[in-house]
Amino acid sequence: MTIQTPSPFDAPAQVAFHRTELALILGLYGRMVAAGEWRDYGISNLRDMAVFSIFRRTAENPLYRIEKNPRLRLRQGQYAVVGMDGQVLKRGNDLKSVLQVLERKLIRLIEK
Repeated sequence: MTIQTPSPFDAPAQVAFHRTELALILGLYGRMVAAGEWRDYGISNLRDMAVFSIFRRTAENPLYRIEKNPRLRLRQGQYAVVGMDGQVLKRGNDLKSVLQVLERKLIRLIEK
């Protein structure tokens, strides 16, 4: 009988956002809620990706999805902001720079 020890290269059973990643996302989310643009969110921890969905109202499709897919880390980047229509608005390995696309929307809201 052989006992297999998990390799550090094995994929985790499910992907989740780390505390520091959630701090960045929830900071932006709080500012957009204060601006009256966003009202609800949902978090999905799936086998191959983690998704933070942002809603204007609870009963509708998400306005934006912030996705973490570690398998894309060495390609396009593991973080992506996806719009309501499925279009990737920004992708990269630095979550803070990927969230900039949504920060710009907040700045435009404040300027009006």
